[in-house]
Amino acid sequence: MATAEALLGTWKMISWTRELVATGAVTDAMGSDPVGYISYQPDGRMMALVLDRNRVKPVGSAPSPEEKIDLFDSMLAYAAAYTLEDDKVTHHVDAAWNPTWQIDLIRPYTLVGDRLVISGAPGHDPATGEAVIYRMEFRKV
Repeated sequence: MATAEALLGTWKMISWTRELVATGAVTDAMGSDPVGYISYQPDGRMMALVLDRNRVKPVGSAPSPEEKIDLFDSMLAYAAAYTLEDDKVTHHVDAAWNPTWQIDLIRPYTLVGDRLVISGAPGHDPATGEAVIYRMEFRKV
């Protein structure tokens, strides 16, 4: 179990996989090389942003309705208060790119040196609605 102080700061995503509960199949959640950050602050607030590195760039200066759908589906962003209990951090989400994620997200984690691994985090894939188990790895910035 890590101390609260060790979790503080900004962490850069290395990988994010999702395992389908129904089949056990494991795939990358936001592509094989996602762009992502998670930040824990001493005031008890956190923010997360993850993007598929290969997001479609709009053709014009403003995205078309179809491009907006692709952009929405290739990202995740939220802000929350957080609490720590044993080997779990709970994100009490109060603002999210997808309002269905304005819930408590319980995230089991391990912290060793400059590596943060959040694994065993059950949830529903926001794009498909499928029951999944997430595994996210970060490196301290």
